[in-house]
Formats: sequence, C-alpha cells, structure tokens
Amino acid sequence: MKVFVIDVHKEPLDPVHPAEARLLLDQQKAAVFKKYPFTIILKEDLETTQQQEELRLKIDPGSRSTGIAVINDTSGEIVFAMELEHRGLRIKNLLDSRRAIRRGRRSRKTRYRKPRFLNRTRPKGWLSPSLKSRVYNIETWVRRLRKVCNIQALSMELVRFDMQLMENPHISGVEYQQGELMGFEVKEYLLEKWGRECVYCKKKDTPLEVEHILPKARGGSNRVSNLTIACTRCNLEKNSQLIDQYLSDKPELLRKILTKTRAPLKDAAAVNATKWDLYWTLQTTGLPVETGSGGLTKFNRKTRNLPKEHWVDAACVGKSTPETLFQTHKQVLQVKAMGHGSRQMCRVDKYGFPRTKAKTRSKNVKGFQTGDIVKAIVPTGKKAGTYNGRVAIRASGSFNIKTQSGTTQGIGYSHCKVLQAVDGYAYFNQQQKNC
Repeated sequence: MKVFVIDVHKEPLDPVHPAEARLLLDQQKAAVFKKYPFTIILKEDLETTQQQEELRLKIDPGSRSTGIAVINDTSGEIVFAMELEHRGLRIKNLLDSRRAIRRGRRSRKTRYRKPRFLNRTRPKGWLSPSLKSRVYNIETWVRRLRKVCNIQALSMELVRFDMQLMENPHISGVEYQQGELMGFEVKEYLLEKWGRECVYCKKKDTPLEVEHILPKARGGSNRVSNLTIACTRCNLEKNSQLIDQYLSDKPELLRKILTKTRAPLKDAAAVNATKWDLYWTLQTTGLPVETGSGGLTKFNRKTRNLPKEHWVDAACVGKSTPETLFQTHKQVLQVKAMGHGSRQMCRVDKYGFPRTKAKTRSKNVKGFQTGDIVKAIVPTGKKAGTYNGRVAIRASGSFNIKTQSGTTQGIGYSHCKVLQAVDGYAYFNQQQKNC
C-alpha cells in the first residue's frame, strides 16, 4: 500500500509509493512521523499548486472484525487497507466476571458495592459497552486516517442481513429480492450462519450451493429457516431425500443441523444493533456518507473476481465502487483493539489476596509508558544488540521489551527510543505478527 505524507504543518498530502518515501527519507527530506499506519512528515515546506486527489474511506463493519479501505474513486486504486479486530467479546467476559464477583460478595454479606440498577435510566439509543466499543474503534480509525490523507467521502455497509423480510411468510427467501442482486442477500446470510463450509462434509474453499433441508419436492419452502449450504457433491447425493434419511448414519450431525436451523445469528445481531449508531456517528464528521447492503458488496466483489477478505469487502461497499480495483502492494495492516489497561491496583491470587505490589501513581517512567513501541540499541554487555517491540516499564528505569522472539528483561531506559506511543491497539501484518 502507499505511504501517507504530511507537510511541516501536519496537513495531509497525497500518499506516495513506498519507493518514493524511502528516497525522501534517505535524502533527509522527510522523517518518520508515525509507524502505524506508516506516515512520514516533510522537513521543508513545498510550494506546489497541484490539487490533491480526493479519497474515499470505505467500511465493512463486522461483529469480530471490520474491514477498512481507502480508495481513489477516479483511478480505482486501493491506497490503504486494514482489518480491525474488535474486543467486544473480551469486554463482555470482563463485565460478566465483575458482575459475578460483586454478586458473590453480596451473597456472603462481605463488604461490597451496592447494586445501582434500580436508580439508573438508560438514554434513548443506549448500547451495551461490548457493542459500543465496536463503534468507538471505527470512529477512532476514521479520525486517524482523516489526519493523514485527504478523505472527502465515506461509505459503509449499512444493511448486512434483512432478517425481518427473510422471515416474513408472505415475502420469503429469495423471492423478495428482484433484479440483478437476486439471491445475493440470502446466500451471504447462509454463508455467515453456517461458517462458510458444507454442513454435511465440512469442506471449505470449495463452491457452495444453497440447499433445502426439506426438499422442495417434499413440500419444502424457500424460507431461510429451511435453507443451508452444501457442496455440489453432497447436494446431488441428498437430492430429494429427507435429511433424517440422508444422515441416518450420522445422528450427531443431524441433531446439530436441526438445532441450528432456527438458532439466532449472534454476530449478525451485533452488527444490526450497531449499524445505525455507527451511521449517525459517521454523519457527525460532516462528510457525505454512502450506504450499501451486504448483497451489493458481494455482487461487486464477485463481478470483479476479488477474493473474500474483510478489507476487500470494504473496498467493494456501495455503488461508488470503481469498475476496476487494483492495489500497489498486497500487505494489509492488521490491527487488534487491546484497550487502555485496567484500574486494578494489584493482582490477586485465587483466594482474592494481593500477590503483587500496588501500581505506581505515575504511568510514565523516564518518558516511557507500558505498551510503547520502542527501539533499544544496547552497544555492550551480555544483552548487546537491537530490540524492537513493546516495553514494560519499571520504576527503577530497567525495562522489559517484548519482541517477536521473546521477552528481554533489564534493558536500561537510556538505550530506548519511542517509535510509537501506546494507543490501545496492537499491529501486525498478514504473514507474521509484529507488535
């Protein structure tokens, strides 16, 4: 992907090719401003009258991961792409654990915090913290990317699955979809629901077809609750058999399929719960916001022969998708939301007694903070070498650095240089985890 460039006033310029960025760095005309996403800042003010290219930021929101892509609508170039992993499930587990601990203390009549749910009212449009965190993550990256490139429009996938229409007995299955998008919404829903694999033989990475659990020859309908996904071979083998006949020798698989036919799609529900909150959040940026459905996204991806990836789906969101999409590099930035630590003063053992010392009052030691990405060059001694990774600070000034190969302890702060301050996210590429 291209490298972001900002001028001496920290205003965004047109992104450049990595080779051009290396040339500017080698000639001392620019310096590294930020490592993730990689951004350089010019050292001299350039006098140019060239108009900047207008870019579009496209978002494919998901329950666990969200795809983000920056597109040049004029040329069809994918300037930047990333996949953002959310921590909604982690937040839910932490809240469940905290609730269980508080309830346990109340039942044991020990010192506890009184419940306060009876004197609290939730505002209109309230979302649980695990859902709201997804919106906050996307909002954060929209704001960050606007600071380093000239984004003039936004696109997001607003309607992923229209489950109400799907389950309407009067407008059921693929019949409610008309035109060139017929069947795309339903099949995309089924692929998500059944894990993108054949329900009978569990094959992946093979063409999958929509299959009727109760065959149409036996009176089966096109309702989504009667549809599943199967490979061509299994679909032909089952033919018009009843599912209990076809899976008579696999009772466990039969039970799982019948149980899941009407099971709710939790991830789809999370996306549906946050989609409008995300839409109104993007509206506050003042930029025009284009919306599109999941079926349109898949149609754009299929007609352009692009692979199934979160960032590719993001690039295909909406009607503004160029007829031809191309990228300058295949490396995609992987980002994982990690949070900003906790307020717990010390760790406890399984009995609830402290097992570590209380945290220091200051989060900073010698200008460093736990989680900063640093580069340490140790010239002499047993630990001589260069270390790149995240730092864990100590009040003594002797830090630990976590690198790809492991954790190195006892690195003096004077050898360390901050590459990027901690920001609540971890970064790595598709091939190998980094920081």
